[in-house]
Amino acid sequence: MGSRKTMRRVRRHTRLKRFINDISVHTPFTKMVLLLIILWLLFSAGVYVAERGIEGTSINSYGAALYWGVAAFSTAGIASAPISSTAQLVGGIWIVLGSVLFFGTIVATVTSYFMRPMQRPHKRIIDTIEFNLEQLNDLTIDELDLLRETVDMLIGHVEDLKKRQSRG
Repeated sequence: MGSRKTMRRVRRHTRLKRFINDISVHTPFTKMVLLLIILWLLFSAGVYVAERGIEGTSINSYGAALYWGVAAFSTAGIASAPISSTAQLVGGIWIVLGSVLFFGTIVATVTSYFMRPMQRPHKRIIDTIEFNLEQLNDLTIDELDLLRETVDMLIGHVEDLKKRQSRG
């Protein structure tokens, strides 16, 4: 009983690792988040520099500018507004650009992730085999014999394909 739970945990962990790897390697997520962070740091610095020395501003430190940068694009500009026109221009560009990048990254990642199996049919085959391997304990002796015969035929087919590819 304990080994089944352990096997399930290992499979879940393996699937999670594969999911994270798929997201980071096969979607734009990692690159877009990195770009978003760099732009956030730059635009926040721009707003801070433009607001520095302005009386009555709520953005009186780089930390406050960083907070404003997150609040501004994530709430579509509901954060306290900068006072100087230069900071307002820089902040406005950041709100539009940050929002587009943030929500665009989410849409692009989800789309890429779910479209990928359609682009790679062998991935579907492997996923199906993995799912079916999890069901082995439920098979009867006759079903296991049929599975063995099928696997033997599959191995023979793969060996034939390899021979043909090595010759051709």
